[in-house]
Amino acid sequence: MYKFKSDFLRFIYDRGYIYQISDEEALDEAFFKGKVTAYIGFDCTAPNLHIGSLMQIMLLKHLQDFGHKPIALIGGATSKVGDPSLKDKSRKILSKEEVDRNIKGIKKIFDKFLNTKKGKIKILNNDDWLSSLNYIDFLRKVGSNFSVNKMLSFDSVKLRLEREQPLSFLEFNYMVMQGYDFFELNKKHNCTLQMGGSDQWGNIVCGIDLARRLSGTNLYGLTTPLLTTSSGEKMGKTEKGAVWLSYDEDNSDFSTHPRDFWNYWRDKTENESVGKLMRLFTNLPLKEIEEYEKLQNEEIEISKEVLATNITEMVHGKDSEWDSVAEFILKKNELDKGIGLLALLSNNYTELTSSNSESRRFVKSNAVKINDKLISDEKYVVTLKDFESQNVIKISLGKKKHILVKLT
Repeated sequence: MYKFKSDFLRFIYDRGYIYQISDEEALDEAFFKGKVTAYIGFDCTAPNLHIGSLMQIMLLKHLQDFGHKPIALIGGATSKVGDPSLKDKSRKILSKEEVDRNIKGIKKIFDKFLNTKKGKIKILNNDDWLSSLNYIDFLRKVGSNFSVNKMLSFDSVKLRLEREQPLSFLEFNYMVMQGYDFFELNKKHNCTLQMGGSDQWGNIVCGIDLARRLSGTNLYGLTTPLLTTSSGEKMGKTEKGAVWLSYDEDNSDFSTHPRDFWNYWRDKTENESVGKLMRLFTNLPLKEIEEYEKLQNEEIEISKEVLATNITEMVHGKDSEWDSVAEFILKKNELDKGIGLLALLSNNYTELTSSNSESRRFVKSNAVKINDKLISDEKYVVTLKDFESQNVIKISLGKKKHILVKLT
């Protein structure tokens, strides 16, 4: 692996952000010598961004922190077309009103993570230049520089065709439009680097090639690894849908409660991924992360709680309701014979854990309390006596995960 001499590339490499770079040495030299203008594109297909976009937002933040010049490009025009990259089917075509609504929501996300004061970042909309293009002129100037043969070789297109899934001409134009975005941003804003997820590599290369053909300019591309589970599935999905980066009780379809957000990272993070996610999504020092990676067996649950707490505080703030107490209703007759603690913790009842075996691990690691009293017996049976005269008990799993069990 090439050894970076620029502070920015060395930092993001150490934190695990780099998957692929089009020209490592040349880009490193550019960062080493001066300020680099770089952009990341965000589709506005929803009024919120989910955790699949968090890595890209963090990358813009780091770029900003190192004194470089970030551009957040909102795809007001390309969102009307739809990115086919690693998608199984065509996306719904959005109306102008839906796109405008989504843009407002996404800008609020940028305000939360980035310094959006004038001069600190440019937030642009590709609708400002793409929608005014003359179609014939665009085909002659831009279309003639794209090889259909090469476009068919990119995974974003090839996988859809191999699966015999429909790919519309509209979607096929997406990479042409994104390629033109890069050319336009270079011409108007001296942007020389496009960053994005590894599924965007083909689109990024198209932009690099287009700029070289039209103006002889050398541009660069940098991609980040996709967030996936050990089985290869994308992270960020639950039974309830996507995990979003903000919460709005009036728009539950596109928001995630801070408590559910914390629970996602605590429950869905695989043991082998804790260190990787800490590097990407927390500001913890690398040496401290290495210490957490050394924890084994039941102790690794501590690392997951640290991860969940750090990410949730970054996204929702320390004063949010993310550690507020949820409630679970239990009928008195269900306690006639008592309920085993392991079952009560699991998805059979409160869903604090996903299974009896996971419940057992928590008990063995001294992480379970009832009414703030430590329970270390995995055979413990919860009965009416635990509820005393209040008809409610508090069950705690670690320091931040609590639930009130109420009797009716």
